[in-house]
Amino acid sequence: MKSVVALRHLQFEDLGTLEPLLQEQGYQVTYVDATQANLARLDAIGPDLLVILGGPVGAFDDDTYPFIAEEAALVKTRLQSRRPLLGICLGAQLIARVLGATVSPMGYKEIGFAPLSLTTAGLNSPLAALGDIPVLHWHGDQFEIPQGATRLAGTECCPNQAFAYGRNVLGLQFHLEADPGRIEQWLVGHANEIGQVGLDPRQLRAQAQPLKGALEQVAREAMSAWLEHTVIDAPEAVL
Repeated sequence: MKSVVALRHLQFEDLGTLEPLLQEQGYQVTYVDATQANLARLDAIGPDLLVILGGPVGAFDDDTYPFIAEEAALVKTRLQSRRPLLGICLGAQLIARVLGATVSPMGYKEIGFAPLSLTTAGLNSPLAALGDIPVLHWHGDQFEIPQGATRLAGTECCPNQAFAYGRNVLGLQFHLEADPGRIEQWLVGHANEIGQVGLDPRQLRAQAQPLKGALEQVAREAMSAWLEHTVIDAPEAVL
């Protein structure tokens, strides 16, 4: 059986709609709490797929949250192994950081459901399955596209929403995995942030309701296409 390890920073920001798909494709899913685990001892190379999920801290917050430095080191080891790596929101920012790109505050929050604008490369990538279906955005930081990576998507608020680094690395600023049917967990879990930026939870709930089913379907199609695109070679030793 194939294995996927998902580093999680908040309990409800999990693999969401992607977890059943991964299980259907023969992956055994293991979650690791990035805030509690000894990341220095975690096997970064062995899993067939490593996923770094989102969280409400910054990719350079090492001084405030020391585990971030350990997580960045783990991402570096995984990148050196050239095995499949998916980063979502904070996860994508950590990949960008390790690849030498800038990650910085936008000066405002992008929160809510909105469609992506795909680049030419994006239209020829697994993300093409998303079409014009709105996806969930929930962030205040942004990454620059790392050198050697390909920009795939953007929005008006945030021009860099996705990048590919070779065949096996995908960084997504948006939440492809988010299940509109579980939006209440996001609304409660991030209630303070919503209040700080003056958003009405009822508006976000109303945005989510009509997307049930449709967003899950296109997310599954996009992830299936990416998994098919990746090359899961035998683990390489990292010097």
